[in-house]
Amino acid sequence: MEEDFIEPLDLADVQKVLQKGGPLSANDPFYEERPSQILLLKQISAALNEGKIGVFEAGTGVGKSYAYLIPAIKWAMKNGQRIVISTGTINLQQQLAEKDVPKALELTKSSLKFLLMKGRQNYVCRRRLSDLVNEKDLFTEEVDELDKIIEWVKITQDGSRSDLPFMPKEALWQRINSESDACLGNRCPFAEKCFVMKVRKEAASAHILIVNHHLLFSDIEARLISGSYDDAAVLPPYKYLIFDEAHGIEKAATSFFSESINRFKILKQINLLYRQRKSSAAGLLFTLDALSVSAVEMPDIVSAIEETKAALDKVDQIAVETLGNETSWRLYEKTAYEAKPLLVAIDELKIAVAGFTNMLRTVLESVPDENKDAPAVWESKQILHRIEGVLKVCQDFNQWDEKGDNVFFLEKKRLSNGTVYANCVETPLDIAPKMNSGIFEPMDSVICTSATLKTGKDFSYWMHQTGVSFVEKERIAQQVFDSPFPYHSNMLFSVPSDAPLPFESSFQPWVEEAVVSLISASGGKALVLFTSFDSLYYACEHARQALSNDGITILRQGEDDRFRLLETFKNDESSVLFATDSFWEGVDVPGKSLSHVILVKLPFTVPTDPVFAARCEALEKRGGAPFMELSVPEAVMHFRQGVGRLMRRSSDWGAVTVLDSRIIRKTYGQIFLNSIQPCQRCFDPLSQVCSRIKRFFIERE
Repeated sequence: MEEDFIEPLDLADVQKVLQKGGPLSANDPFYEERPSQILLLKQISAALNEGKIGVFEAGTGVGKSYAYLIPAIKWAMKNGQRIVISTGTINLQQQLAEKDVPKALELTKSSLKFLLMKGRQNYVCRRRLSDLVNEKDLFTEEVDELDKIIEWVKITQDGSRSDLPFMPKEALWQRINSESDACLGNRCPFAEKCFVMKVRKEAASAHILIVNHHLLFSDIEARLISGSYDDAAVLPPYKYLIFDEAHGIEKAATSFFSESINRFKILKQINLLYRQRKSSAAGLLFTLDALSVSAVEMPDIVSAIEETKAALDKVDQIAVETLGNETSWRLYEKTAYEAKPLLVAIDELKIAVAGFTNMLRTVLESVPDENKDAPAVWESKQILHRIEGVLKVCQDFNQWDEKGDNVFFLEKKRLSNGTVYANCVETPLDIAPKMNSGIFEPMDSVICTSATLKTGKDFSYWMHQTGVSFVEKERIAQQVFDSPFPYHSNMLFSVPSDAPLPFESSFQPWVEEAVVSLISASGGKALVLFTSFDSLYYACEHARQALSNDGITILRQGEDDRFRLLETFKNDESSVLFATDSFWEGVDVPGKSLSHVILVKLPFTVPTDPVFAARCEALEKRGGAPFMELSVPEAVMHFRQGVGRLMRRSSDWGAVTVLDSRIIRKTYGQIFLNSIQPCQRCFDPLSQVCSRIKRFFIERE
């Protein structure tokens, strides 16, 4: 890539692509000029020209994809610069790669190369697959899937899991996928046919790269460690970055830069070295034992492995007991005494892991030079490196009171078979400094766009959480581009004024009856969003009984995978989907199938959430007001995502009903009300709300 003189974009020339009389209008029979889209395009172009950090909220229907793709392509063409586009969801990545980018290239008459890049764990590793084939007899229940994968590898073009005609079991895929620290690079016997190498080579010559937030942060982490932004890391070098779905980058970064230990995570690594099923034993240790001239005996290493497993079991048992009936538990001043048995067990785990890894290191160091490049030796070194990472987390847990920049907590996890285990997590208290030093400071220009970045009157909350607030004010460009959709006529926003408050014992029974009445009023076609799975479960079961004779299909999150649930919901116009968590955003169902969004509660983060609680305490110590400065803005952003599920195109219409009366009873409720588009509103008792919804639907059907 060339990196010489920067030639600025001609704003008038760039906007012609989307203006009336331009290539898009000549190409699209349904073309309508969107003034807000053209204004956004001009702002993004100016931000690239001036090396700014652009913070742009673009409401649904503005057409933000073309508004950043046209300038990005023109910029890359003029300056030979690579631009990375990072998104939060697979759906948007696929839409960009399969539809929007090819169309934008056509509109700009460009032949620039673009590439959708996935994390390497999405690709099969030919070497690991080959190694596993030799152990087929050890896992007969997965042989059929393995045989299908072997045949698929012979014909697949990209080797990615999404190209498979079926979804393999996660345990099997984990044993054959590509992992960075198990990669032999050019020393691999399959290097010339490696799917990951192929993608990396293609990426090196691409000007537009489409990635997800997780892959981007893995690249940023590598650059923070190396200190280089001019060389290839996980991605080839780049200085221009576009965040779509930018509302989620703080959460994605916090998750990425967290560390954790749990029984199954460590056992996965140990089992690669040594595993026993019935009378058979296998693993890399047997190959190492044959190659090594170490005095360490195999029975001694196996004994050290068993000690490590016993220490793991003890940590897990005490952690699960510490959690009790809670889903999470934080280690801090008030729980320090209660944590003593756990910390003792974690220290014992550290000692056991250190003993085992010392033995393994001795074995590896004694492998003769002529065998050091053997695949088993290389992969064992990487496993050693991963297991040694456990030592740092163990040490940090035992020094938690000296590490005020991190939060230490336990979270309860559950396997598909119902097994409960504990995850011990260390996470950053504040990700903003790392985001600033890793992204906003070193990049020449960063464009951040989403339908929901503003809380209240400005972007201050989002900018503070993500690190944009560290950037010099003159380098930040910010603007809101309102949705062109006719919300004033096409959306009815209701709040039943007679709803009990969420903390009252009568709230859940009332919700169960209210949801049934509201579903009946709209004839199904509803997405019912909860903040609690228990509340969801009981409301869903009640609705199934109450509506069993009404011809309305009731779907519930967790009963099928997300994709199939949404496909059923889209195709069955009368169906209702009960969901929580991730369904508040990323659900794109235009048309009649989603005509009614029911939000059961305002999406406040649970006060006992460990990271949230720690951030609230830190804010309070600085003299801040956690509820108004943290709880409300975060909930408003999530709330706006939920409301945004209703109208996905200009012809859509329907109702949004909020069952949490705090939005009209509490002073802070006005912040939520002000955050949505002006529309028809109804704040009456439930019976009148249902009548109004029914009338609203009859008038439009």
